[in-house]
Amino acid sequence: MKDGPSIAPVAALAGDPARANMLAALAGGIALTASELAGEAGVTAQTASSHLAKLETAGLIIARRQGRHRYFRLAHDDVAEMLEAIMGVAARTGQMRTRPGPRDPALRFARICYDHLAGEMGVRLLDGLVSRRRIVRTGEALRLTRAGADFMREFSIDLDRLAKARRPLCRGCLDWSMRRLHLGGALGAALLERFEMLKWIERDRKSRGIRFTGAGEAAFNRIAG
Repeated sequence: MKDGPSIAPVAALAGDPARANMLAALAGGIALTASELAGEAGVTAQTASSHLAKLETAGLIIARRQGRHRYFRLAHDDVAEMLEAIMGVAARTGQMRTRPGPRDPALRFARICYDHLAGEMGVRLLDGLVSRRRIVRTGEALRLTRAGADFMREFSIDLDRLAKARRPLCRGCLDWSMRRLHLGGALGAALLERFEMLKWIERDRKSRGIRFTGAGEAAFNRIAG
């Protein structure tokens, strides 16, 4: 027997078309009901319940009951990072949907990857932070500099709170559409939250897409360069 983690069970769970569609829908960071996920997967409610039970047992998703409904979401940000990486391989090897939807260009421009900014704007954000020496990149490892910490505090990011999180502060996440890194981790999530608080962005509740307001994009460009 080989040592180390076994990828086959996880790959088999994520590789089923219906479950893959469910996981992709949850990668937007929004909790969804079983009926909503059934619609995303194109299956019956009974079949969806079976798929969701398997994903929950495997630790890929978690459920929370609120009122009459159970809401499902990804269990951890590493599941979203796995999905984004698989999407990148699929895009590189030509495994694209046969009927690209009208939202595809918008998703490539700006979208949510679990809880941080992805797409062209996500890559631009990381590039801008690196070029201004607010983040240092060594290979795929990212580190916030002292100048970067000062900037984040001025931007009302609570670094002391983020330091207490169980996840890395800065983490590179491979963007499936750009094939380059965008900023994940606790800092990436905090920046997206701040953009939304400032009303620079608006979420598309029917997809993972993000729309920048005119004023928001101008302000974002001052950060990203």
